[in-house]
Amino acid sequence: MKLINGLKLLERLASKQNKMTIQISPISPSFGVQISAIDLKKDLDESTHTQLRALLSEYAVLVFPNQFLGPAELMKAGEIFGTLMPQQLQKYILPDFPLVGCNSTKDLPIKNGKLQVRGENYHTDHSNSLCPPRATALSAVKIPSSGGDTQFVDVRQAFDDLPSKLQEKIVHLHSLHVHESSRSPRTFTKLSEEDLAKIPNVIQPLVIRHPHSKRPALYLNTGRMEGIEEMNKDEGFALINSLYEHSIQSKFEYRHRWSEGDFVIWDNRSVMHQANADYNPEEFRYLYRIMIEGDQLEAFFP
Repeated sequence: MKLINGLKLLERLASKQNKMTIQISPISPSFGVQISAIDLKKDLDESTHTQLRALLSEYAVLVFPNQFLGPAELMKAGEIFGTLMPQQLQKYILPDFPLVGCNSTKDLPIKNGKLQVRGENYHTDHSNSLCPPRATALSAVKIPSSGGDTQFVDVRQAFDDLPSKLQEKIVHLHSLHVHESSRSPRTFTKLSEEDLAKIPNVIQPLVIRHPHSKRPALYLNTGRMEGIEEMNKDEGFALINSLYEHSIQSKFEYRHRWSEGDFVIWDNRSVMHQANADYNPEEFRYLYRIMIEGDQLEAFFP
């Protein structure tokens, strides 16, 4: 109900301002919206920019079908939401557009007949940066005939759903985020000593406050979290795994089934996401990727 009421309010606001009316429809019961009747290739007015930024902060995942954005057009669309930031792994960028990365089947190894995709296992991007990206966006260029979905879970709802005593316990906790945790459930790109030295490590709050909506959210990335600072190693990892399993329940999930031309942007401070390798490795999957600069994370205290 809150989602639908909020959408109606934004639609009325757009109509009153005599600006471009954005057509909005929910894509899951409580977060995420699809936006149509808008062409991201065109120059949009500042009022539309403001509405889109507000929608991202409130609903966390925005889906724009039928956009078919090339690298330059993707950068222009991303700048609606903020300043573009460099990718951590420079080996996956486009030479002519260094702020645009790519997710390509051709870059993925195959093990036991299955693709080993980057981004498998729920996570939030670049959590080991002092100022992680506020948002990540993908533009679908080539999609396999089936599979290869991207799943999102709302870690705001996941925190809200925890028992109050557990909430009180974890709001004061922190974790060291590194390139690859000693207990990571997934394998990261192997780096040279020189490249690894350039990758940051940082201590992050376990529960963060969104800078605009002010909502609390769990901040989890099991591939990068090296325990809990305030706990012994085994207890810390046990707590991380428990919170992770809680957060990835289907009731918190939206699963995006890609179509070529989709532009999808999500708020890394509100959701985790994961890629799926459940498609034929002989088929080609190719998406462009950009990230939007973020600020240093703020711990949530009730």
